[in-house]
Amino acid sequence: MVSKSVEVDSEQLSKQYQKHGYFVIKDYFNQAEILSLRKVIVKFHQLWKQDNLDFYQSQEAFNSSLITGSQYLSAEDRLTLFKFISAKKMMRLVDSVITNKPAFMNTQLFFNPFNINQKDFWHRDCQYDFDIEDQKKVIQGTQVLHLRVPIFDELGMELVPGTHQRWDNEEEYNVRQEENGKLSSDELSTGKKIKLAAGDILVFSADMIHRGLYGLDRLAFDILIFDSAGNYVDYVDNDCLPDISMLAEIPDPSVYFNTLQLKAKLAN
Repeated sequence: MVSKSVEVDSEQLSKQYQKHGYFVIKDYFNQAEILSLRKVIVKFHQLWKQDNLDFYQSQEAFNSSLITGSQYLSAEDRLTLFKFISAKKMMRLVDSVITNKPAFMNTQLFFNPFNINQKDFWHRDCQYDFDIEDQKKVIQGTQVLHLRVPIFDELGMELVPGTHQRWDNEEEYNVRQEENGKLSSDELSTGKKIKLAAGDILVFSADMIHRGLYGLDRLAFDILIFDSAGNYVDYVDNDCLPDISMLAEIPDPSVYFNTLQLKAKLAN
């Protein structure tokens, strides 16, 4: 656990991340910062639910994405999010883990499923894009970071420390892959629960074994950042990036410029 102070020790955070695959800072944001963010996120969530009501109610939805896109938010609200994401206090945390031109990938919003009986589940993000052998390679490569900012107090997450750099043990594999009679919602003896409150931030590896915990007023804003050395720019939706006029109003837009440079190289 890191001290309840905005002034953080980047070296300490780096060491903790390298060892465990995550770190959490309590009370990192003040009330004004959370209220400003909450206003925009709640607006997005309400509009998204109205537009995706059938999916939300019948397809076991538990998250949405492309929060910074133009479909549901005004330019002013999008700019609020872009400024929050690239603020010094956010990039200080990112830079403690990713030293090679961190680039913006996407945003996601995690909420409670409509079905109150739906169970949370263990996974690695990479399992949705790669087979088992490639997953083993991915976790040894460049990192994708989740920066989770709870909008309200919530039960938080459960992580398996160290799995950002090691493969599943037998118990973990059977549960995550639902082998040998196990379910992905089963308990893991290696899991560590991390309760989160509005104002906290959790930074963790997308490819470590983890699961969100449903309950309370869960509404968590996740920011995904990747190492420019990694092959992730294809995952970036152009509509979710700031335009030229927005970039001019962002104090430090480097995390977006890094993404735009990668996309320009890809186009050429």
